[in-house]
Amino acid sequence: MLDSLGRNINYMRVSVTDKCNLRCVYCMPENGVEHVEHRDLLSYEEIIRLGSVFAGLGVSRMRLTGGEPLVRKNLEILVRGLKQDAGIKNVYITTNGLLLPEQLPGLVEAGLDGVNISIDAADAALFKKITRRDGFEKVIYAIGAAMSYPGLEVKLNCVPTAQNERQLVTMASRFVRNTNLTLRFIELMPVGLGKENVGKSEAEVRRLLEDAFGPMTPLDSYDSGGPCRYCSLPGFTGRIGFISPMTHKFCAECNRIRLTANGFLKTCLQYNKGVDLKPFLSKSDAEIEEMIANAVADKPDGHNFTNAEDLLSDKRIMSQIGG
Repeated sequence: MLDSLGRNINYMRVSVTDKCNLRCVYCMPENGVEHVEHRDLLSYEEIIRLGSVFAGLGVSRMRLTGGEPLVRKNLEILVRGLKQDAGIKNVYITTNGLLLPEQLPGLVEAGLDGVNISIDAADAALFKKITRRDGFEKVIYAIGAAMSYPGLEVKLNCVPTAQNERQLVTMASRFVRNTNLTLRFIELMPVGLGKENVGKSEAEVRRLLEDAFGPMTPLDSYDSGGPCRYCSLPGFTGRIGFISPMTHKFCAECNRIRLTANGFLKTCLQYNKGVDLKPFLSKSDAEIEEMIANAVADKPDGHNFTNAEDLLSDKRIMSQIGG
């Protein structure tokens, strides 16, 4: 599916809930937010049907997000439906890991291809400071549990900020030196509460890691199917990745769209542009396909977070948009 700039849109992030069992300082207020009513969420059947339409338009990869996707019950039903009924080639989940170990067997059996586990700290104290909840050891256990499945792609996501800057070197050593894991550093974007926190750029993180371990070597042949650029460190078994929307803008190669938990198709993370699909689910697949194609054709050229007064910017926090 091509947009007006010829970008091939083949990857989609699908939020299944705006609820989360953590309260990360750059993502959600300490007391939470007013959640979408369950009746207003897309049902699994509706997501699978839309997945089939998107697959027909060329979407081959879907990532289930939230909020925290695993707080929604029986997620393996959705994974199986997207793979077997909708025809989505690869289905992944991004999770904070707290509920992952007990759900992993069912998810893997359903056909899950990979899991990204978010972790921003190297010890329990900082973890609690950033997430406002306990659970560090549960996440560490979840990482090990995910790694026990040989066919499951496992990556770690870290948002570098002023809070965890001093632990980034420790995290790289702990998680990547002697494992086949990938640790990806994702630049903080000024979305929602991200505007109130101080992120660290790719250059700053690179400098910390290279000062500690030596020069990085680009892994140009490692294809992630997305904007991440991968590197190796001397003596490390695993990989370091950088997703840098602020300092290495990748909009010209953007291949993704997003579906919110209540059915709004977002064509760009920053802007409130797209189409609300939920009210039109009574229409035929062909009619919905046309609505999707029209929305994608109008996908913005790229984000412009430096323009704080942009009236088209989405004012919701990340958990409401879909991580």
